[in-house]
Parts: sequence; C-alpha cells; structure tokens
Amino acid sequence: MASTGGTLDSPVKQIQIDGLVVLKIIKHYQEEGQGSEVVQGVLLGLVVDDRLEITNCFPFPQHTEDDADFDEVQYQMEMMRSLRHVNIDHLHVGWYQSTYYGSFVSRALLDSQFSYQHAIEESVVLIYDPIKTAQGSLSLKAYRLTPKLMEICKEKDFTPEGLKKANIGFDHMFEEVPIVIKNSHLINVLMWELEDKSTVADKHELLNLSSSNHLEKSLQLLMDRVDDMNQDIVKYNTYSRNLSKQQQQKHQYLQRRQQENAQRQSRGEAALPEEDISKMFKPPQPPPRMDTLLIAGQINNYCQNVKEFTSQNLGKLFMAEALQGHT
Repeated sequence: MASTGGTLDSPVKQIQIDGLVVLKIIKHYQEEGQGSEVVQGVLLGLVVDDRLEITNCFPFPQHTEDDADFDEVQYQMEMMRSLRHVNIDHLHVGWYQSTYYGSFVSRALLDSQFSYQHAIEESVVLIYDPIKTAQGSLSLKAYRLTPKLMEICKEKDFTPEGLKKANIGFDHMFEEVPIVIKNSHLINVLMWELEDKSTVADKHELLNLSSSNHLEKSLQLLMDRVDDMNQDIVKYNTYSRNLSKQQQQKHQYLQRRQQENAQRQSRGEAALPEEDISKMFKPPQPPPRMDTLLIAGQINNYCQNVKEFTSQNLGKLFMAEALQGHT
C-alpha cells in the first residue's frame, strides 16, 4: 500500500485465503473490469485465534444510473442469507477492490474501510492488481487502518492541529497484513497432475531486456499526483498567509484601541466598551489535511512500484552487460 505500519496492533496477524476466493476475484475483474474500471465485492469467512480465514466472496453488481432503486445493503443481506441456507460461511469479514496501476489510496477507500472496520473489528480490504498479475506475478495485498487513523476518523478532526496532535503521517495510516493462500490437498494433487500432463512449453523470456509501458504509465500517474500535492501546498501556503495577515490586522486593531483608551483616560472619559474580537476577526478555514496525507501515501505507493520494476530491469541489464563483456 501507500504506507505500511511497523507493528500490527490489530487482532488479525495473518490472513488465510482459499484459492477459490482468489479465482473468484480474478474472474470478477475479467468479466466486469475494463482498464481503469474498479470492481468490488464482499469477503466472507471467520476468525480463528489471530488468523482471519477468508473462505468465500461475492461481487457487488455493476449498476448504472438507471438502477436508482438498487439497495446495496439489502443485496448483501440477501446474498449472505442465501449462502447460510446452503451451509457456506456467511460471516462478513471485509471487502475487496481492484486497482489500476496501484491507484487505490483515496478518500473513498478510507471511508469504506473505516465503516467496515468500525462495525467489524477484524475487517480487511484486499487490493487486487490485475496489471501486475497479467505479467505473471499474482498481486493481492491486504490492508487495515491503523489504530491512530481509526481514532482520527472517529473524531473526524482532519485539521492540521488535529493531525499534528495525533502525530500521524502518511506512513502511519495503513498496515499491511501478510497473506497465505491455502488449497485443499485434493486441489494440490490435481494441480501437480495437470502440471505433469501439460505439453505447453515454457515460453517466458525471463532475460528479455525490453521494458513494457508499465514504468511509463506509473511515472505519468506519479507526476499527476505530485501536481495534486503541489496544488495542496499552494492552498496551505495561501491559508498561512491569510492567517498571518489577519493576526497582524488584529494586533494593529488592539494597539489602536489601547492608544484610544489611554487618550480617553487622560481626558477623564470612560474607556470604550469591551468587544468580542473573535467575531470581528474570524480565522480563515484551514484546508483539510487528510487529502494531502492520502496523496502523499499514493505517491509513496507509486515510488515503491517504480522501485520494484526498475530493480528487476536493472538486474537484467547488469547481467547482460557482464555476459557481453565475456564474449
């Protein structure tokens, strides 16, 4: 994720996912997700000690503006009731979402995960990256909100002072929970037999030096988020200047009033009546800082993706250079 906490204070230390759940998530995206289209669904399972076992899932249906009468909560309840009738795990333990080049750190994800985690303490969100998966490496990660961020969201104090008091940064917003994918013994035996009987030759060119457009797209998205961060910085600087200007005006007003009272006292006149300065000089509204933290977290996520991608390519380039030197 954009950021990962150091230690897990949550009741869930590990997540065990059935292979069926992984296949359902992948199939859901293949059927309904196109490009940057995001698909989402519900995770079902149970908690065993400090391990969260995800044994089933079902997707949220894609509905358009014409489906104004669609009740998402009612749909979830109906699905869970139907699963219970056929003796399948029906306990709600979180949700999943696909991502486009790692672009998932957003206010919508934060609000959704807070709602899940506030109602069900063990809830997690699974992030599935179909682009990385298509390159031959399954990308599925699980995240939870840190206790600090949960407290901030409960109080809804996203002001600079509130975030500073809580001592929270973009690297203390989310915590990643390790994932283990588990299949039944019969499925493992079947996979071994299929692998032995397979006649398809391995055509993966592991030493191919050409790079895909993954790096280019990640850098483009990174630059877009840096621009967003720059706009937020401009807004905050404008707020700081306006606040400083108002404080200066307030100080000048108090000085003039103090001088006028001194002159009136010297003439034997009564002092001016007291006034509510806070109503006369209302402080400007500070810009929300939570959005800035989310942008910083997303930038960090893009940087990690670029780092992973370039480290693999650089390793192949150095290897090729060494081989050429010995020929």
